[in-house]
Amino acid sequence: MVFKIYIQLLLQLVLTTLQSHFATSRISILQSNHHNLRLSFSVVDFGATGTGNHYDTIPIQSAIDACVSASSALLGSHCLVTFPPGKYLTATLYLKSRVFLNIQKNATILGGSRLEDYPKKQEKWYVVVAENAVDVGITGGGEINGQGWKFVERFDERKNVMVSWNKTGACLGDECRPRLVGFIGCRNVEIWDVKLHEPAYWCLHIVRCENTSIHDISIYGDFNTPNNDGMDIEDSNNTLITRCKIDTGDDAICPKTYTSPLYNLTATNCWIRTKSSAIKLGSASWYSFKGLVFDNITIVESHRGLGLQIRDGGNVSDITFSNINISTRYYDPSWWGRAEPIYVTTCPRDDSSKAGSISNLQFVNITATSENGIFLSGSKGGILSNLKFINVNLTYTRWTKYADGLVDYRPGCQGLVNHSTAGFMMEHIDGLDIENVKMRWSEEKTEQWNNPLDFRPSTVNNLSLLNFYSGLYNEDGGWNRESKNVQLAE
Repeated sequence: MVFKIYIQLLLQLVLTTLQSHFATSRISILQSNHHNLRLSFSVVDFGATGTGNHYDTIPIQSAIDACVSASSALLGSHCLVTFPPGKYLTATLYLKSRVFLNIQKNATILGGSRLEDYPKKQEKWYVVVAENAVDVGITGGGEINGQGWKFVERFDERKNVMVSWNKTGACLGDECRPRLVGFIGCRNVEIWDVKLHEPAYWCLHIVRCENTSIHDISIYGDFNTPNNDGMDIEDSNNTLITRCKIDTGDDAICPKTYTSPLYNLTATNCWIRTKSSAIKLGSASWYSFKGLVFDNITIVESHRGLGLQIRDGGNVSDITFSNINISTRYYDPSWWGRAEPIYVTTCPRDDSSKAGSISNLQFVNITATSENGIFLSGSKGGILSNLKFINVNLTYTRWTKYADGLVDYRPGCQGLVNHSTAGFMMEHIDGLDIENVKMRWSEEKTEQWNNPLDFRPSTVNNLSLLNFYSGLYNEDGGWNRESKNVQLAE
């Protein structure tokens, strides 16, 4: 009891000292009680101009560092770094423990477009990055903008040609551009009520983090720009994504495993449009994925809906996709994807890789309208097992002019392969339950829709069908009574 009183007196003394020391507006101290002290620093009071023409890196970083010092003085109180309305041009900013960026409405952090705006090591190229931080995040209703258009070398409706800093020797390959926001090795991360727009490369990167909450944010990337992924969740556990809107060129929500397993990720109540995969596990997949749930998601006009792209030997298990509405269409074949609403594949990336496995995968209450069928492709060393499709409604029709008749194994494997269109294309599967599935085919170009189920019995075993229907539909969207519907094992 004496110790508790002593701590309270110490906190009050620190609070009084800080209030006296910072009599100007540089710091505001909000006190609801002694157990919840909140500090707030304005970047303007540290010299930030907010004009968008002058680099504000030093004053912003000074505000962050002052926040850290004040937080430590108050025994770990959270601290806000506030950006009033304006445009704040900056090089890389380093976010730290117990600090939250409070980017107010009509305030924008602009990422620099020069190589010298970023650290020497490519893996540290972010506009905003936190490393090994605890209790850290971003909020406020404003925007972080990577000025991705400044990295376009040639605009192209099929796919933009991007600047690559590999020409400077700073890195290798053709993806040498800075990411927008990164949290690396952090714990208790929260990102909410913020816009992440126009990344030059990946937008939000969560790496080896524990306990991450991402909610009520919007992500926008140029629809023709490659590699501007929405969220890349890498080697991280206990991640919650909800009420997010993602409209971008490349993969929207993309869990990956490079150095350790990824467990317990839940994504709900999101809206997605992309020229690549709306949800994709992989293709980086050296370690396992387990306990992932994707629920109540709307996928619009995307190149691929739900994808698993396992190429590096990792094992995937206990994944549920439920209550999802999907629309997929063809785009230029330079983008991975062939309008598949669902795409589940394993195969070695190259001769040095192993094929991983996928098991205990559920698709429940799925509705899809698409230009191509579902593709389920295991491999000799990576069988798909115990897959379930329950209460699934599929409508197949064509509305773009891109060529069909191809299946897409990329990356690696067989590449693009000629293959006729089918409702379900299946290979190397042991255990597949299809229950209450309705498959409707457009009356137009019916020669393209000749095969509801495409598989070789030698590679697909333990296939069960209960209440499976397949047939043409009329212009009103109903079943064509004159068509011959397929009904199996009712």
